Amino acid sequence: MVEIMQKDGAWDFDGTTLRIVPGHDKSVGLLRQTLGEVAIPLDALAGISYAPGKKEGQLKLRLREGADALLQVTGGKLADGSDPYRLSVSNDRSGVAEYLVDEVRNALLLEQVDTGPTNAYLLPGPTLPITVGAGDASVAFDGERIRLEWNWKTEESKASGGSRIVELDDVAAVEWLPASGLENGYLRFRVARTGTPPAPKYDPYAVELWGFRKDPLMALVGAAVTARMPHPHAPSDGAPPPGPHAAEDRDVLLRQLRELAELHQAGALTDEEFSTAKQAVLKRL
Repeated sequence: MVEIMQKDGAWDFDGTTLRIVPGHDKSVGLLRQTLGEVAIPLDALAGISYAPGKKEGQLKLRLREGADALLQVTGGKLADGSDPYRLSVSNDRSGVAEYLVDEVRNALLLEQVDTGPTNAYLLPGPTLPITVGAGDASVAFDGERIRLEWNWKTEESKASGGSRIVELDDVAAVEWLPASGLENGYLRFRVARTGTPPAPKYDPYAVELWGFRKDPLMALVGAAVTARMPHPHAPSDGAPPPGPHAAEDRDVLLRQLRELAELHQAGALTDEEFSTAKQAVLKRL
């Protein structure tokens, strides 16, 4: 097992699962704190990287497209402090970070994990029931229905219709956008057969967000709903087949990696010899 612990959080990898636990540092956003521990199966990963910096480096995970409902909803718009798939690493722990990267990459290669898009969510999404208050509403979701309760800041024409209950089966899409500059954000539930929606300020199926601390938590509600909706990706068909020798060459290189690992464990290769030989094989994959 490889483990790295920082004030930002802790990551550990046992060969099959990468576990992420958020830290308690002030840089850790409320979304990460509320989401809590995340267990990511190997087959949900597409890659991992470590970038050193002057004071600290950054570990970053790349999940397979469609594997995680939170990423599906937020579309790369999460602020760094809210992103559960990055970790700030002090420079004195850079060696551990690089070792973790090597171990995850080697596991992806040895297990021949498909890192392309998925047609099913491989992470379960936020736990239920979930209730969040932010912007002009409070939203609750129990797995079957969504309830929107308005507050004193809600536009009168929107609040006059009372609280709104939406059945999960009636939701056609979930949209989330953070506030940016002078532009407000929103969480919207697109309901089938309602036509073009009005602006979030007036939409009875949307929460208007103004850029306050709790806003990112609405992304968790969106992810919880999305994770229980039909997956948007169909299995990829019609892709051009690989070259006739691609699979054969890959198998040969993977077998060489296994043989190198066995020789290293048996003491036939020193640590330096094993590292050099392994890197040479990895460059050919």
